[in-house]
Amino acid sequence: MSALDLINPKSGLYSRREPVFPRVVNGRFRRLKWTVMILCLAVYYITPWLRWDRGQFAPDQAVLVDLAGRRFFMFDIEIWPQEFYYVAGLLIMAGIGLFLVTSAVGRAWCGYACPQTVWTDLFQHVERWIDGDRNAQVKLNNAPWTAAKLGRRLVKWSLWLAIAVATGGAWIFYFADAPTLAQAFATGTAAPVAYATVGVLTATTFIFGGFMREQVCIYMCPWPRIQTAMLDEKSLIVTYRDWRGEPRTQGLKKAASASGKVGDCIDCNACVSVCPTGVDIRKGPQLGCINCALCIDACDEVMAKLNRPRGLIDYLNLDDEKHERAGGQARPILKTLLRPRTLVYFAIWASIGLAMLFFLGERARLAIDAAQDRNPVIVTLSDGQVRNGWTLKMRNMQSRPRQIELAMVGLPEGRMWTDAMDRRNAARSVRLSLAPDATTKLHLYVAAPGGVAGETPFVLNARPLDAEPGSKDARVATRTVKFIRQ
Repeated sequence: MSALDLINPKSGLYSRREPVFPRVVNGRFRRLKWTVMILCLAVYYITPWLRWDRGQFAPDQAVLVDLAGRRFFMFDIEIWPQEFYYVAGLLIMAGIGLFLVTSAVGRAWCGYACPQTVWTDLFQHVERWIDGDRNAQVKLNNAPWTAAKLGRRLVKWSLWLAIAVATGGAWIFYFADAPTLAQAFATGTAAPVAYATVGVLTATTFIFGGFMREQVCIYMCPWPRIQTAMLDEKSLIVTYRDWRGEPRTQGLKKAASASGKVGDCIDCNACVSVCPTGVDIRKGPQLGCINCALCIDACDEVMAKLNRPRGLIDYLNLDDEKHERAGGQARPILKTLLRPRTLVYFAIWASIGLAMLFFLGERARLAIDAAQDRNPVIVTLSDGQVRNGWTLKMRNMQSRPRQIELAMVGLPEGRMWTDAMDRRNAARSVRLSLAPDATTKLHLYVAAPGGVAGETPFVLNARPLDAEPGSKDARVATRTVKFIRQ
């Protein structure tokens, strides 16, 4: 096989995309999709503009990933780089949450809240507004290029592009003060990385949501393949009750009448025409099915017109499918959801969340790090004493200045001073002023009589002087260090 054969559609390795034009449908699942879509878009676009008062020394943006200050702010929560385990905890919660949702209701994340689904749904509504519903879109797509068709395409693509630009623009506002960055971006004075980020996100949103759509879900996204490991016989998925629908009336009417058996499915293809990925759910579970349940709404509409019970297409698990096929009654969905596996997932998810909230509430907002000088470790002073030095980093994780007392516990013969002091003022403790929401770096020296070889550990205590005794803000930060004489 030549290199050309690998890219030749005739080789069978690549299939040209067939456009999918889903028909608009009304129903409970369509209303749910509307609600989730509006909520997701509102949270994404509005969140960077929310303000939160943290005092004069901290940013007032409610949610901010401050790369310059190496901080993450979310309302009253502030995460420092050394506290990244909280972010890791959130990611673990997100993963377990996906396991929980998938084990309970299949690919509900894909069908309702995935960014690809949300923006594709938005683009499809814009397309219907410009081109009309399914039949009009198919007709326009098959029509030759004319000025009218080109005009419609340009209007539609322009609206898609505007949404894509807004999407990329909203993302960068999470990483800097939104009003300030918006003004700089509009005047051309923002950092080049801001324009590059908006450009990349604009292009991906425009292409993925406008032109690739279901191909992203089927060919690019790994989640449909990973989720199969999390589904079991009790997971709810969108299912066609073929024992009720078959044989289909259309095309089998005479045979069905002769045998006395007529299925509820009339082969109207309503379920196929509303599917955003072009799946025929009557063929069983498929990779392209994102469990959006729009086919349920479409089929229920038809069943209502035929005066037949709803649920020909419905959420169903494999155990209930076997039970109903054997003639049993439909079981309550709540019983399916509240089962050991989903309860265990929920318990783990909730436990991690509660633990993080507890430790966030109890964490100290003052910390001290000490790195001992290595070149040289020991300095012999003129009076015969031995001096060691440390580089201290005092972290004040509150949005206000703080006064602390740094004291020695242990090494009773030792005295300390900082690089901003005279050695003649050396003492067992020193007072320091810490800048708000910042790390204060200083050099600390400790001198003690020499003559005794070895290492003597002692503790540096940082005690706040501006907090009420017994309060959380009054907690003492400690660091154990070693004084080396030889």
